[in-house]
Amino acid sequence: MQDFGKVAVLMGGFSSEREVSLASGQAVLEALRSKGVDAHAFDPKETPLGELKTQGFDCAFNILHGVFGEDGTVQGALEALGIRYTGCGVLASSIGMDKYRSKLLWKGLGLPVPDYAVLRDDSDFDAVERQLGLPMFVKPANEGSSVGVVKVKEAGRLKEVYHELKQFRGEIIAEAFIGGGEYTCGILNGRALPSVRIIPATEFYDKEAKYDRDDTVYLCPSDLSEEDERLMRDLTVRAFHAIGGRGWGRIDFLKDESGRLYLLEANTLPGMTSHSLVPKAAAQQGWDFAQLCVEILKTAYVE
Repeated sequence: MQDFGKVAVLMGGFSSEREVSLASGQAVLEALRSKGVDAHAFDPKETPLGELKTQGFDCAFNILHGVFGEDGTVQGALEALGIRYTGCGVLASSIGMDKYRSKLLWKGLGLPVPDYAVLRDDSDFDAVERQLGLPMFVKPANEGSSVGVVKVKEAGRLKEVYHELKQFRGEIIAEAFIGGGEYTCGILNGRALPSVRIIPATEFYDKEAKYDRDDTVYLCPSDLSEEDERLMRDLTVRAFHAIGGRGWGRIDFLKDESGRLYLLEANTLPGMTSHSLVPKAAAQQGWDFAQLCVEILKTAYVE
């Protein structure tokens, strides 16, 4: 076992995903301790980050989800403190958190993304409905865990939904509905993990389906053909590299009825709860949860 020194498991934080982060953090904390790592819980909402240095921490396993933890903010603070940390750096975290700008980047590189539109106060909402068709999804560009995602099915409702979502920071985007299946593919140390097919019992893979229900079906190995599995893993590596990703992460996908794959979004700090997807994929290549946590911890560094 590598000597990682004193490790802070960063969990909780300030975002709308605080409770999910606490669940992820507790699971990671117990796993690292089971492997003999000197790991300790650290919640930036309760204790200033500067205490990491004062209390002699050598390394941080960052499992903060959402704003502050996943958008480059805490990454910049850890670099200023000179503390090694897991996950993507400042720039990749910022881009990965922003669904709009990650789509711009991927589209510019010729990678497949669903048709979308950025909504503003002066948008022609009827024209957007005609462009994207119904149903469509509307979501804040800078939230995770499906926070704020709305499926718009009735004509004329898009403007109302947009104004409901303006409480969130950043752009609001509308996205064409793609209904052939939901998938995800993790990545660790530059290598894509086996894909996972997600079959929610709810209308789509919303926050309830992710964290609160036990009837969401996960297929790993997924139902992709060998050719599509290779393609998804290749797209995962390319998409993650495009945003400057490092260490570990996850790329979410949609498949249309003809079988074409589309990049949906990047997740630079995936969940690590009992429902989470990266642990399911890692198990397919023989890693239990504790070993996965150690492998992630091995990727920690500071720029």
